[in-house]
Amino acid sequence: MPYFSSLPTEETDRRVSAIASWTNPMREQIGRVVVGQQNLVDRLILALLCNGHVLLEGVPGLAKTLTVRTMARAIRTGFQRLQFTPDLLPADLIGTLIYNPRELKFETKLGPIFANLILADEINRAPAKVQSALLEAMQERQVTIGGQTFALPEPFLVLATQNPLEQEGTYQLPEAQLDRFMFKVNVDYPSREEEREILGRMATSAPELNVDAVVGPEELVRARETVNSIYIDPKVQDYIVDLVRATRDPKAAGIPIEGLIRYGGSPRATIYLALGAKARAAMQGRTFVVPQDIKDIAHDVLRHRVMVSYEAEAEGVSVVSMINQILDGVPVP
Repeated sequence: MPYFSSLPTEETDRRVSAIASWTNPMREQIGRVVVGQQNLVDRLILALLCNGHVLLEGVPGLAKTLTVRTMARAIRTGFQRLQFTPDLLPADLIGTLIYNPRELKFETKLGPIFANLILADEINRAPAKVQSALLEAMQERQVTIGGQTFALPEPFLVLATQNPLEQEGTYQLPEAQLDRFMFKVNVDYPSREEEREILGRMATSAPELNVDAVVGPEELVRARETVNSIYIDPKVQDYIVDLVRATRDPKAAGIPIEGLIRYGGSPRATIYLALGAKARAAMQGRTFVVPQDIKDIAHDVLRHRVMVSYEAEAEGVSVVSMINQILDGVPVP
């Protein structure tokens, strides 16, 4: 199936409606446990629809892990939580060869990464060798053990968390691995009303975490096929390309941030903007993409792909403000 589909049909309408039949109940199920964090929940559902990985960044206690665990319970599929630590080995993640003295041969023991949903908690605490093993799994959906390649189950999704404050005992994620995450979501503090509700709901030694499963792997695969059939007008395609190219050469786009960007988004950013916009359109019940779909996800797609220059850091200019200027400066079709 081509990446940019033809005009939508009645069949596309029906299949888009089928997506809402489980995405809305999933929001409700997660909302039974997690208070607020609607942007985080929507990005996780978008990632499910796009088969993309998500990096969650926020201080401890903002329900990052709780949200992912709750979403996993709403899906009839395998789930593994992996606590990343500095002494973790690649074999602890992907598996290893174990010698069987009775059979006089090595046998493969598969690691915990062989699950559909992986919660990689505090991913930046893992050393470089573990990051390399995870990189292959995220990009190729396979791992190599003892020279033999093993395909990971489908669907396979890595939802990783990291703490932006505490850097002692951490390993900064390389740009190549950051680029494998479709979204980087900044998780913020709840509002006063939300925090008051959290207090009433969770201030107990045994909070209720009852969640019903609302979707299975087969429905997820069908939903992803539907997302691929969402229509993107050629003018909207040009808008996506212009946005990403403006992160590389803002001067050519007429945006006054020359010298403040060290390097911009790669073609992978272009692909993820288009794919994420398609998924958002489907979640909104539409069979076509509008520019607002792209604007809505632009920060989460670009914030870890646009690197500010030393001059920008010295002037206190953030990547968020530069993305805002790009969104304001590139003409909307």
